[in-house]
Amino acid sequence: MAALDAVLQEGLLVDRAWLQDHGFDRPAVDYYLRSGKLEAVAHGVYRKPGPALKWQNVVYSLSELGYRLHVGHLSALAFHGFQHYLELGGAAEVRLYSDKYLPGWINDVQNTSKFVAMKRSPFVDLDLGIEDVPFGTWDWPVRYASPERAFLELTSTASSAEEIGQAQLILEGAATLRPTLLQSLLQECRQVKAKRLFLWMAREQGHSWYRHIDQAKIDLGSGKRQIVKGGVFDDEFSITVPGKDEDGETEPVF
Repeated sequence: MAALDAVLQEGLLVDRAWLQDHGFDRPAVDYYLRSGKLEAVAHGVYRKPGPALKWQNVVYSLSELGYRLHVGHLSALAFHGFQHYLELGGAAEVRLYSDKYLPGWINDVQNTSKFVAMKRSPFVDLDLGIEDVPFGTWDWPVRYASPERAFLELTSTASSAEEIGQAQLILEGAATLRPTLLQSLLQECRQVKAKRLFLWMAREQGHSWYRHIDQAKIDLGSGKRQIVKGGVFDDEFSITVPGKDEDGETEPVF
């Protein structure tokens, strides 16, 4: 059996199944717990004693425990440099997309951030538009949505005038999105509302990359979609969006 220090890196959270897979049976785990070389941070979850955990420790540890997950939505946009467009205050939220339910202990093992499990991804493909970002002493790969994927994750959940307004504000600073990646993501995205809303916002912002998107290859569905109540109807994308008509009155909702 290898020594614990040889297989368990500082900052990594593991469970008994992981320890058993690496050669540590129940008596060995109990010995390391009694000797102080291992500590329980939640029921059935362990680490080597060390500095306070960062949220990236938790995310990477989950990937080591078999979860396919990534940091996405507003959290990914903040990482990619759009944080000055986001609302500040309170503990930072880390929005995670995962292929299965996240364990309840993740918000109990560190107190600098709050993890938010996103309910449904607008993509079936778990890897398209995902980037590995090195973290920590051992350059652990933490998966993040690219800005292009994160924007579509954002529009998939935006449902109020306030949320759409924030998304528009963030998109104002996104002049360097990659049209080739956007094209692939828009073609793979399974949520019609997310695609229509993103394209509407992109058209309104007028960034140069918008002209390179081939909408003929994107399934935008059929029929009208009401995104906000009491909004203005956009003929091109058949959605209601926040806004006023030329007289300053709210357009009727279909």
